[in-house]
Amino acid sequence: MSAAERREIGRAARKEVKRGDLADWHLNADRDPIDLLEEQEDTRVHDLLPLRHQRMGANPFAFYRGSAIVMAADLASSPHTGLIVQLCGDAHLANFGLYGAPDRVPLFDINDFDETNPGPFEWDVKRLATSFILLAEQNSLPKSTGKEVARAVGMSYRRSMARFARLPSIDVWYDRVSAIDLEQWASKSGPRKSRQNMARIIDKAQSRDAWSAIQSMTEVVDGRRQFHDDAPVLVRIPPQSAARRALDTMLDHYRAQATPDRARLLDRYEAIDWAHKVVGVGSVGLLAFVCLLRGRDDKDLMALQIKQAEASVLERYTGTSHYVQHGERVVQGQRIIQAASDSFLGWVTGELGRDYYVRQLRDMKWSPNPAKLGADPMLGYALLCGHVLARAHARSGDPIAISSYLGTATTFDEAIGDSAVSYAAVVRDDFATFTSAIAKGQLESSDGPTDVATLRSYMDDPVRMAIG
Repeated sequence: MSAAERREIGRAARKEVKRGDLADWHLNADRDPIDLLEEQEDTRVHDLLPLRHQRMGANPFAFYRGSAIVMAADLASSPHTGLIVQLCGDAHLANFGLYGAPDRVPLFDINDFDETNPGPFEWDVKRLATSFILLAEQNSLPKSTGKEVARAVGMSYRRSMARFARLPSIDVWYDRVSAIDLEQWASKSGPRKSRQNMARIIDKAQSRDAWSAIQSMTEVVDGRRQFHDDAPVLVRIPPQSAARRALDTMLDHYRAQATPDRARLLDRYEAIDWAHKVVGVGSVGLLAFVCLLRGRDDKDLMALQIKQAEASVLERYTGTSHYVQHGERVVQGQRIIQAASDSFLGWVTGELGRDYYVRQLRDMKWSPNPAKLGADPMLGYALLCGHVLARAHARSGDPIAISSYLGTATTFDEAIGDSAVSYAAVVRDDFATFTSAIAKGQLESSDGPTDVATLRSYMDDPVRMAIG
């Protein structure tokens, strides 16, 4: 298909959904956020759900992080452009950050893909922009600042997509935001000290390697390194437990499916300990295990994470994933979206049919502390996130058609800003409904069970915990 024909697809999409119409929401009158959240939690570890509710109940921004399923339903209730990309599915601002590429270069990119699935490009942009409105409110910034930052997301996305539309496809695929790019960006978008601050951030990210994660989560007992207990966030799995046997089996299956070069490397490591680790906000209640592996000696250690994967919240609205195994859906989506992905990405199915994906634990990962973002840093961060989101969509969708739809005027930017303002009000109302449900006892909220023995009893029952 010629470039002219692809541009015409974008212009035709304008006739279906005008750019200004992206500001409008058509919410279903009978929408019930609590019903959606409870439905999602049916398959999760119920003893950890109070912790999920507590984390989501901290403020509207935290609630938003854990309620992607609610926004997916709301996005689906409005007309969409039909310009399909591989969506992140949960593109809020906290799911962007630094990580280590296989060549050990720190990159800035999207870093969460649990909900990835094909869908209309604007869904990710709207979720990203709304997250900035909520954070600006949380950080007591003026309403005008929040809207300016949300508009900046749309502007950055539009301008970056126009650039990608002009590039050869191979150049789009190789485009990435490296540490050098970040320092240059910081020096252009802020005061002189911005570049120095960015350099410190990059140094900090590089120090957050696998060894730093191991040091923070383990201890040496009787001469052997093992995970320590910090219930409910981290609970060690006893060596002779049924859970340990199930996990060792899954690790063997993962090794068997690895590419020959990765399999050769993995064969030099043995699993010496396991733990269950609660991660994130929306993911609380999904099983997430960490494995400590030992190579040539006690200084040659590595940590892998095996995390449960379920159907994307988008699937009921965008169509069932053509990947039957949801761990594979997550991994393949990540490989499409990210500029460079973890060498240890893989997927495995447990003996009882649960899906999981595998990745290296905390490999130079860093994201800014949202609570510390003031007006100027938040604006710069919005521009950066908008750019890498456009790059992700340009890799998986048609940048020429999308750019043709977006055009050169600020119409799209304004619509995204207005959309974010409107939906942030919806989130605040949903948050009030959520906290009311907690107050009435409909939903339980606490910092989670602290009795290690109780949690470990679940870990020792693969059926009850659905480990397999």
